[in-house]
Amino acid sequence: MATAAYPPGGTFFSGLKKSFVDVPIDKENDNAIETSAFLEAAEALTTLFDVLGSVAFTPVKTDMLGNIKKVRERLLAAPADSENLQALVLNELKTKKHVATEGLLWLVRGLDFTARALRQNTATASEELSTSFRAAYSSTLKQHHSFMVKPIFSAAMSATPYRADFYNKLGSREAQDRVHSELRLWLSALETHVGVLRGFLDRKEAKW
Repeated sequence: MATAAYPPGGTFFSGLKKSFVDVPIDKENDNAIETSAFLEAAEALTTLFDVLGSVAFTPVKTDMLGNIKKVRERLLAAPADSENLQALVLNELKTKKHVATEGLLWLVRGLDFTARALRQNTATASEELSTSFRAAYSSTLKQHHSFMVKPIFSAAMSATPYRADFYNKLGSREAQDRVHSELRLWLSALETHVGVLRGFLDRKEAKW
């Protein structure tokens, strides 16, 4: 059973430690994304997997947190070279290492998976979460996973709660309009950040 995850009188999104809505993108500096704020928002997103309720999602959350840790360790080791994610990647690659860069690549894939699942589910009012998450997995992470990892993630896709139960865990029944309004804002911001980073990581200078 999914666990209630919102503060009294609030919603899951109003209770987040950091929202992607509040992570700045510097459009005058090649869409630079502040590293620390982004990692905090990504960390907050992983609590959504707790709301999904099944232990089957533990590997998904653990994988994402592990990639956040790799990026954060580079930030702490070289803060002046890592104020934004793009600078962090380019400066790390200059050292002939790519631990954080690879971590960011996998983190963005995980965020893209989450965003696509929720976008499909919010766009199709009658669709159950399992359908949305399976479709998102097939179009994002599945192609990058080994034969050993695929069954673990596939099990999680089938362990999602019923649609109504999930949304009721994001806010009270009386607050469902607010839940969906805040979800749309948060999801739009998440998709924007994922789009910027996917474009950047596809560039030649971001490869190793």
